[in-house]
Formats: sequence, C-alpha cells, structure tokens
Amino acid sequence: MTTSTIAPAEFQAEFRKAMAEFPSGVTVVTALDEQGGLVGFTASAFSSLSLDPPLVLVCPALSSATYPHLVRGGRFAIHILAADQQDLAMAFASKGADKVAALDWTLSDLGNPLLKGASCVLECSLWREYEGGDHAILVGEVLRIDRCESGVLLYHRGRMSNHALPEVEVVSA
Repeated sequence: MTTSTIAPAEFQAEFRKAMAEFPSGVTVVTALDEQGGLVGFTASAFSSLSLDPPLVLVCPALSSATYPHLVRGGRFAIHILAADQQDLAMAFASKGADKVAALDWTLSDLGNPLLKGASCVLECSLWREYEGGDHAILVGEVLRIDRCESGVLLYHRGRMSNHALPEVEVVSA
C-alpha cells in the first residue's frame, strides 16, 4: 500500500514554479469517447521510455475528463505540436465538453483521432498504467509514427513559444 502526504498549498505552488523552470515540448493526446467523438488534453508530461519495444509515457491528471477514455479505449495518439499550434494547445487545455467540438480531425486506420499540422504524431496502444500521485502514468507502445520537418511548440515558465528548426544538428555520441 502506498502512503502519501498532502503537501501544503504553499509548497505545491513552489513545486509548480520549480517544474516550470524545465522547458518541455507541448503535446496533445487524443482518443475517442464512447460515442466515437474526439476527446483529448494538452500535456507537457510526456517522454520517450524505451526503444525496444518502442515505448513512450504520458501523464494525465486523474481528474482529466479524457483519462478514463484513454484507459477504456486502450489506444491514443500523441501529437507533438508544431510551432504555430498554440491555439490548438489552448483549446485542449481548457475544460468543458465542447472545447474541441469545432476542430477538424480524421480517424486513422488504427482507430485514433488525428489532428492536422502536428510536427509528429505517435499512435499508441496502452501498454501499462501506473499510479503517480494525482496523475496516472500511461505507457504507450508506439505502433505508427508520422513526422514532418517543422519547428515545435515549447512550454517554459508558464508560456508557450516557437522553437524553430536548428540550423546545425547536434549529433550525440
């Protein structure tokens, strides 16, 4: 059994500020609801996990309206947003049932709702789920990748910004 303590509100606020010091990419995670409609949320808590098998993780809040659909459906798409997609990030970050009603999307042959214009889309099946405090840790096995060469949207210190393609590629050793 896991035992946890609730941190005081002041500490939670300081922790949030500390985590904002780490720049991250902005993703939108999409899935289908029971009626076949688009659901999703904006996430900066996303990371690669394994090359073999190809795994990624994303961490939705337990209070997210999308979270139950990700688990129930067992599949989802992670969109790494392009530099010009801040409006899309804000739409999925908002609350409410109609937040994405007017958005244009298509259904992939793997059964995932896909948004246009993302820098990269990873179509995943749910591989594992773990507890993570007030968030879930969902591990997805990547089944399909769709990439395009574009700048990406970054989140840092509470703001989103355009990160253009680098002029010189850094090669790791």
